[in-house]
Amino acid sequence: MYFSFMELVILALASFRLTRLFVYDKITEFIRRPFFEEKEETNEKGETEIYLVPLKGGLRGFIGNLLSCYWCTGIWSSLFLCLMYLYIPHIALPILLVLAVAGLAAIIETLIQKWLEE
Repeated sequence: MYFSFMELVILALASFRLTRLFVYDKITEFIRRPFFEEKEETNEKGETEIYLVPLKGGLRGFIGNLLSCYWCTGIWSSLFLCLMYLYIPHIALPILLVLAVAGLAAIIETLIQKWLEE
């Protein structure tokens, strides 16, 4: 079995959006929180900055490292979405379309913001 070009585009955009959802979005912070600890540091300006650092060791450390790596999470997101599309397409397709549209919208918004800054 192979994917058509349009299926590949939809899967790519959906994977992009799902990955960003897990790695960066505030709405999924509750999922990431158990796998990170907060570290405070003071910068040269005397301002306190808070960093999230993956826990060390064990399953929680492994998942923390996975969620802190956009590339790693992207592989697993892509695998999940491709398998879902192959084996349960009637459930996967609406999810893929929503994620793909949201991913494309995010890309367009980023390009417009960069264009406006120039």
